[in-house]
Amino acid sequence: MNWLKTLIGGVIIIAFLYVLNAMMSSGGFFGTGIDDYQARLLVFICINIILATSLNLINGFTGQFSIGHAGFMAVGAYASAYFTVTFGKGLEGSFLFLGETLASSVVLLLAVVIGAIVAGIMGLIVGIPSLRLRGDYLAIVTLGFAEIIRIVILNIDTVGGATGYPVPGYANFLWIGIFTVITIVVIHNIIKSDTGRALVSIREDELAAEAMGVNTTRYKVTSFVIGSAFAGIAGVLFAHYNKFLHTNDFQFIKSFEIIIMIVIGGMGSMTGAILGAIIVTLLPELLRNLPPIQIGATVFQFADLRLVIFALILILTMILRPQGILGTREFGLNWLKRPRKSSEGSETIGADAGVAEAQQEEAKRLQSEENKDK
Repeated sequence: MNWLKTLIGGVIIIAFLYVLNAMMSSGGFFGTGIDDYQARLLVFICINIILATSLNLINGFTGQFSIGHAGFMAVGAYASAYFTVTFGKGLEGSFLFLGETLASSVVLLLAVVIGAIVAGIMGLIVGIPSLRLRGDYLAIVTLGFAEIIRIVILNIDTVGGATGYPVPGYANFLWIGIFTVITIVVIHNIIKSDTGRALVSIREDELAAEAMGVNTTRYKVTSFVIGSAFAGIAGVLFAHYNKFLHTNDFQFIKSFEIIIMIVIGGMGSMTGAILGAIIVTLLPELLRNLPPIQIGATVFQFADLRLVIFALILILTMILRPQGILGTREFGLNWLKRPRKSSEGSETIGADAGVAEAQQEEAKRLQSEENKDK
């Protein structure tokens, strides 16, 4: 029945995303709509969830300290954008027999694959030599990589250089939401697998993991490549929704913003990363609406100090809850597990319902042996 629950949950989520996407259109959904500002907030929440959960695989579950995630996002964004700008219209015309919507969806899916592969390859190139490093040394290497990527792109006129790069708008909220769910499901299942247990063992004690036969370098590179690939997917979706790319979108401050998401939510917690992404995306926007307060003849515009207030909230959170809001706890993700076939003898029968059949047979065998001895 697990597969049925997963299927029903997937259908409900896709239907919900479809309704939200329809509400973002000009006509709305049966007269109910979401304005452009709220729609963009929802889109950026989803993109940040992809970034936070993918970085959490590296930093939270494997115990590495990468601060170059924005670089992999930029690689995926620009590689896919170059593909769609150069070949997108021609490919879309080739698939017009499927209909205009499906044709553009095929081009977007190809762009996602290209962005993920290129970002994953860059993660491999960086990971193999650098993941033998630990702690601050690894952080410096990844930060340097992100800045190198940004400067290189800034000097390539083919992808806009310093003036920016217009991109076709193939992505909508439905596709962004679907890839957000895919990211959560895939990373959750990786964590619950044997690979995930190896990654957690590296986080807890790398020397002990090596002593037990875990190939720590291979597993660290694997987590780095997977996390980088999903960061590339986030870049693809950002590029094809925003319809414009500039290297200013991928400065080192973006990498720190992603780290804040997983730290404030709880490193080592999937739901913590999701919660952190939502908080870091929404809180600065909510603080924009703080009302002015007049004290005597002075009017304090607290909305102008929103970034200072946001920083103070983060500092207080770290002081009062240094492990993050959720720590390493998870909330309500069990239904995302891969459906598994029950092992033989797990059924319960007869008056002993609740006891596995295999256990009942063993008890009967032992009882019969005792009777023979008597």
